Amino acid sequence: MSSLERFHQSRAVIEDFSSQTLRAIATAFGRLYYVSSLRESDRGRYVHEGLSALYSAGAVQEGLAQCHEELFSRILETPLSEQSQDLHACLRAAGEGYWELLETWQKNCDFRNLCPEPVPEYLHDLFCSNLDVLLAIFAAKRSN
Repeated sequence: MSSLERFHQSRAVIEDFSSQTLRAIATAFGRLYYVSSLRESDRGRYVHEGLSALYSAGAVQEGLAQCHEELFSRILETPLSEQSQDLHACLRAAGEGYWELLETWQKNCDFRNLCPEPVPEYLHDLFCSNLDVLLAIFAAKRSN
């Protein structure tokens, strides 16, 4: 497959995934969480059976990696006050599990898995620092 064909397939993966899957997820953090959940932690490969049935493995990997990086970048470009609102809405989607999810993320730092690979260390640190602060603010509201 030529690099141009692979480029077009990767682009098709992004368009398909964005319009069919990501559009149904209401929050930016929810979309980032979903894309990061498709990545196998041990191999760093993305697994999506629906896309894999339609596109080449390389195009799926490139397309999902690009989506992951784009979602991550958009969140970092968003003012912290808007990140706060979006993260709160994302966590609220857990319903009665809101506080348990918040505590788990704080204790285990599970949110670190939301970062794409590779990402510069300073962006990883900024993202994680923002989430540490936001989760601490949310947890403090429970105490009040």
